[in-house]
Amino acid sequence: MSLEMHRRGFVGVAAGALFVGSRVNGAEAAPVEPIIDIHQHQGYKGRTTTQFRAHQRAMGVTTTVILPSARAFDRNGDGSWKDPERNRVANNEAAVRLVREHSDEFVRFANELPTTKARLATIEKYLRSGGRGIGESKFQIDCDSKHIEALAELAQSFGVPVLMHFQHKAWNLGIERFHKILKKYPKVTFIGHAQTWWGNIDKNHDQKVMYPKGRVTPGGLTDRLLSEYPNMFGDLSAGSGNNSLIRDEEHARGFLERHQDRIMFGSDCNDLIGRGKGCTGARTIAAVRRLAASEEIERKILFGNAKRLLRL
Repeated sequence: MSLEMHRRGFVGVAAGALFVGSRVNGAEAAPVEPIIDIHQHQGYKGRTTTQFRAHQRAMGVTTTVILPSARAFDRNGDGSWKDPERNRVANNEAAVRLVREHSDEFVRFANELPTTKARLATIEKYLRSGGRGIGESKFQIDCDSKHIEALAELAQSFGVPVLMHFQHKAWNLGIERFHKILKKYPKVTFIGHAQTWWGNIDKNHDQKVMYPKGRVTPGGLTDRLLSEYPNMFGDLSAGSGNNSLIRDEEHARGFLERHQDRIMFGSDCNDLIGRGKGCTGARTIAAVRRLAASEEIERKILFGNAKRLLRL
C-alpha cells in the first residue's frame, strides 16, 4: 500500500464487508482513517437497512448520523400522512431501533415540525433518549420565526445542534434574515444544508437557481454567516454541497481553508452502491480530498469537526 493511499484513507470493500485493521499477505493492514457522515436517512428511495449499511461501508464511512426525515412528518390538510410508508421506515422510532441494533455504526438526531408544544415535546422525548441533535429541520416556515426560536431554545437546553434545510420558497424561508437567529442564540450551533444555503456562497447568487454553475463571486451570504457567527456550521451533503465544491474549484480550495473548523462531510445519498459517479457522497469525499489544502484540513472536514460538535 502506498503512502498516499494510506494518507487518503484507502478502503477495501469485498462482499459488502469493510476490512479495518485486517491482515494483507500475512501483514497487518494499515487502519482506515475514520469518516463521519452527518446526513443520512433510512428508507431512502426504498433502500433496505442491509443495502444502506453496505452503502456506508463502501463510501468508507465509519459513523453515520441518522436524521429522521422531515418529509416523513408532512401531513395533508386532513391530518393524514402524505407518505405513510416513508413515515413508517424513517421516523424517530425507526432511528431509535437502527441505533440500538447497530450502535457501533449509527447515532441519531430527533425531529418533528416545531409548531406546537406537543410537537416540541416529541423532539424533547427523543433528545432525552439519546438524540445528538435536531433535524433535518425541513418545513415551510420562516427561518427567523417564533417556531425556529422555540427550536433554538430547546436545542440550547440540551446543548445540541440544529441541522436546517434552506431552500428558496420551499423550506426555512428567508435565509437573508437568518442572522437574527444566530445573533439571538449564540450558544446554539446551526448547521446549514441544501440548495439555497450552498448557492449563497456566491455574492451574485440568483435565489431562484437551485444548482448554479460557473465561477463564484466571493463574499456570498453563506460565506459571511460562516465568517461572522461562530455558531454557524456547514453540511456538504447532497448535490448542492457537491456542486458548491466542483463548480469553481479554485474558490472551493479557499473556502474549505477559510472555514476548515466548521465544514462537515455529509452524504444525503440515496444510491445503492456507495461508490462511483452515481454516489454523491463518494464524489464529495473525493472532492474534499482533492481540494483540501492539507491533510489536517481534510481530517477536520471528514471527521474531526463532527466528532467535536456531536461529542462522538
